[in-house]
Formats: sequence, structure tokens, C-alpha cells
Amino acid sequence: MRFDAFEAAMRALPGVTLDIKWETHRTFCVGEKMFVMAGDLGDEAPRYMFKASELGFEMLVETGAAVPAPYLGRAKWVIMTAPDSLADADLVAYAAQAHALVAGKLPKRERVRLGIGS
Repeated sequence: MRFDAFEAAMRALPGVTLDIKWETHRTFCVGEKMFVMAGDLGDEAPRYMFKASELGFEMLVETGAAVPAPYLGRAKWVIMTAPDSLADADLVAYAAQAHALVAGKLPKRERVRLGIGS
């Protein structure tokens, strides 16, 4: 998936900001909490890394579409094995689920401020 299309899909989610962390990593956050990282700024085909549900983590790793992310695997983060290891719609769906997982742990006041739920 091209990064500009992915970025548009992520920015359509409520309360999302794009930040550059560690000098080169595009990081999508909700309430200042990361939920997706998309490769280095110099990458032509970014590698996507995101928070997954328990089931999503197992499925992605078992099928070989992803591997546990370095340092974050224990928190159920995965990194895609290739930019095209998932269909575009599936990648966006997993990223939206990552947003929901992270946003769901924000304090209620923060979720309301960001327009997420009530």
C-alpha cells in the first residue's frame, strides 16, 4: 500500500496525529499513544508495524504475514514481513483495530476530547 493512501486512511480516524519519532519513523498516535508505525522516511515501500489484538497477533504471526515486533512483541505489536503481505483493505482494518485498542485505554475525558465515543 502506498504511504499517502495509508496516511489518508489513518488521518480519517478520530484524534489521530502523525509524528516523527527516532528521527525517521512515521508514527501515528491517538492521545499521544502510538498505534501504528510506518517505516523510515527514506523507504519507498514502508514496512508497517502496529498493535494487534490477541487473536490478530496469533493469526498474523501464524500465517507469516507478520512477525512479533522488536521490543514490542510482548505487548502484541507486529511488523509486516513485506509491504504487500496483507491486502490494502486488511492492512487498514488491522490499523483501525490498533487505533481502537489504544484509544480504548485512554481516560474517558481524553476520549471525549478527541471525539472518540462518549
